[in-house]
Amino acid sequence: MNQNQTKMSKTKCGTRQSFLIMAFTLFSMAASAQSGSNVIDEVIWVVGDEAIYKSEVENARIDAQMQGHRFDGDPYCIIPENLAVQKLFIHQAALDSIEVTDGEVMQRVDMTIDRYVQLLGSAEKVEQYFKMPMSKLREQQFEIIKNQTLTQKVQQSLIENTKVSPAQVRNYFKDVPEDSIPFVPTTYEVQIMTREPKISQEEIDRVKGELRSYTERVNAGTANFSTLAVMYSEDKGTSVNGGETGFLSRGELVPEFANVAFNLTDTKTISKIVETEYGFHIIQLIEKRGDKVNVRHILLKPKATDEAINACVNFLDSVSNEIRRGEYTFEDCVPYLSDDKNTRNNYGTIVYKDPDTWETFTKIQMVNLPTEVARKVANMNIGELSAPFIMTNQQEREVVAVVKLKNKINGHRATMKDDYQVLRDVLVEKLNEEKIEQWIKEKQRTTYVKINGDWNHCEFQYPGWIKE
Repeated sequence: MNQNQTKMSKTKCGTRQSFLIMAFTLFSMAASAQSGSNVIDEVIWVVGDEAIYKSEVENARIDAQMQGHRFDGDPYCIIPENLAVQKLFIHQAALDSIEVTDGEVMQRVDMTIDRYVQLLGSAEKVEQYFKMPMSKLREQQFEIIKNQTLTQKVQQSLIENTKVSPAQVRNYFKDVPEDSIPFVPTTYEVQIMTREPKISQEEIDRVKGELRSYTERVNAGTANFSTLAVMYSEDKGTSVNGGETGFLSRGELVPEFANVAFNLTDTKTISKIVETEYGFHIIQLIEKRGDKVNVRHILLKPKATDEAINACVNFLDSVSNEIRRGEYTFEDCVPYLSDDKNTRNNYGTIVYKDPDTWETFTKIQMVNLPTEVARKVANMNIGELSAPFIMTNQQEREVVAVVKLKNKINGHRATMKDDYQVLRDVLVEKLNEEKIEQWIKEKQRTTYVKINGDWNHCEFQYPGWIKE
């Protein structure tokens, strides 16, 4: 029920410190997964009064391997050092009375478990991989992610007051070689107008009949809901998991779906048919936990006929020709004729929302435009309208669209005049990395550290672990 968003690529001064600011997301994911390991456990580091075990390192390495991460060096050096750094932050969190709520931790636990399920294919395979039941894995991940979140909060407290002035940005970059100045990729400003083909009542009745037949089969005991979801559900994100959504809050679900899902009380009962902007669903409760619910669902999408699609193509073709003749402007038509509720109130302008920062952009890189839109604007001139084309909207339904290329800014080296924010962000990140690095070095000097002799041969990022 979530809109898929593509992560925006940013130009940054890449250093190993930027990894620290991400709070060791990769290496700590399996950090305390000692159960099920064949490694004979032993304490390899002590940081303050906290121990790091050999099994922690081994399980973190296995977790990284599962996620396709390649280490830039010896993992048996990189992982324990990063775990040690994390313990410095956790200790500081206790000193500063920084806390996290169980709710925010559980939300991230659910996301982590869902990612494992997607990677391995099913909850059963996740249990086999980690050699423990799901309940134990959740408990384990809770502690790991709690520490991870505390680390992030301490880091944020260290860098939250970093500010730079335009003069500082200008002075920093005036001595930077040209080939080291950030390159800003080509960006596009695009407007869109869409029409949704009319769905016949006959097609709607057909879809509802299919869903009713699934309900009857489950109730009769001749089919399993999750099996039917794998076979027939058109929600690609959940069908592979038997239709299971994972634990979600009301705000993460479209209202019509949420109202039904949260009102289910019996895990053996299948809901009535629910209509949302995505199509028609039937829902089965798995579990409620606080303000979250985990359900299975089967989604079917009614299909438009070729005649209905062609009617939309002809309509938009006619409107486009009137715009080209100057009878109307694109901006005149969009609020009244477009079916895209996300863009019609801003004259069709496509907006990209960064999934990390939630910042919105109208100047969008090609990689972050919808695929069908990107194909059209790639060879268009500024001010040009496309021919009508079929595309999949954010609700993964077929619509007919025309786009206008409002503006195009070719890729270039960032300048103070046109790209101040890009340059400012680079300098702020550099200063933040320096703050984090200096803080770690200071903590090393005042924290007791003992490293097993077999593990102190490394060239550490922070040499201060080994006291002379």
